[in-house]
Amino acid sequence: MKQAFLSRCIFFITGIFVLSFGITLTIKGQFFGVGSWDVLHIGLTKTIGLTIGTWSILLGLTILAFDMLITKKFPLPGTFIDMFLAGIFIDVFNYWLPDIHGFWLQLFAYIIGLILLGWGCGMYMVANLGIGPRDTLMLMMVHKLGWSVTRARTTMEVTVAIVGVLLGGPLGIGTVFMAFGLGPIVQFAIAFNEKLLWRWTGVKTAIVS
Repeated sequence: MKQAFLSRCIFFITGIFVLSFGITLTIKGQFFGVGSWDVLHIGLTKTIGLTIGTWSILLGLTILAFDMLITKKFPLPGTFIDMFLAGIFIDVFNYWLPDIHGFWLQLFAYIIGLILLGWGCGMYMVANLGIGPRDTLMLMMVHKLGWSVTRARTTMEVTVAIVGVLLGGPLGIGTVFMAFGLGPIVQFAIAFNEKLLWRWTGVKTAIVS
């Protein structure tokens, strides 16, 4: 049992690390456009100030309050850990990673970032130690509305991107691609990592129905 919990913790922390690194790569390759949430984070940074990671945390707290209002449930401690770690990791990676120049290098950074973002998201979610506010909102849409992960994620991404652009955030073809392409990556990553975690621990999770 202790080994199973340790394995879940490894999935959880590694997933947050991977998705945060992926987010930062897409920001560094933002010639093509960043993810929807980062359009909003960057727009808020340009309009008001503070760092991208700080806005990630502040918006997470706002969404979390909404999630709790709808579900009438207090989130697991891992939800808060995810929210703060992701914001901190994003700012650390954004500070230490050099700016990326050139069409092909930025394209490479964007593609790898998109894959890592979706994969890390699916990886930490299957640990079932608590998921971030945005993913809680996505899964609430899945369970309450009967939508697939792809449909819920895409709807959320498109809505957030529109708000972010109105605040001055960067919009590119990559933003549109991520809005429609991230959902399938997350859905595949959840399915794959559920099986992998089960092989390691013998514990089955039920992230989506």
